[in-house]
Amino acid sequence: MHKTSITESIVTRLQRLTEATGRSKTFYTIEAIRCHLDDLEDLYLSEQRLPNARAGPSEAVPLEPLLRCHGV
Repeated sequence: MHKTSITESIVTRLQRLTEATGRSKTFYTIEAIRCHLDDLEDLYLSEQRLPNARAGPSEAVPLEPLLRCHGV
């Protein structure tokens, strides 16, 4: 589980970044949220769907055909 507070080391790193780039802490906070929001949404969605997948009513899709379908 993640901590709900910002550690002093994160504050220091953020301060150094803002000083080096001239951008605000708010800018980098928003960027961090943007970068990770999709991942968090995917994580919570998969956690919600996992019980159904384990129970059998959902059909799983093998990874290889899915990757080929998306050109990966």
